[in-house]
Amino acid sequence: MSSRRSSRSRQSGSSRISDDQISDLVTKLQHLIPELRRRRSDKVSASKVLQETCNYIRNLHREVDDLSDRLSELLASTDDDSAEAAIIRSLLNY
Repeated sequence: MSSRRSSRSRQSGSSRISDDQISDLVTKLQHLIPELRRRRSDKVSASKVLQETCNYIRNLHREVDDLSDRLSELLASTDDDSAEAAIIRSLLNY
């Protein structure tokens, strides 16, 4: 039994992230989030960085949904043969 336990602790120990790695990842997140980038000089806690990251991702999802709805409405209101529809299709195809 003890060999099984020590084997498990070795496996989990090798896959653990160090405190320095976590700190580095939190710092990288802080630089990616606009709200936190403005406060670069202030020390921000890791929990605040994670909370703001979640909020930012939620807002991005909302924006994507809104833009998708607007695009659907625009496509529905244009003729398939119109120049506007052709431009939209070309933008969507990159």
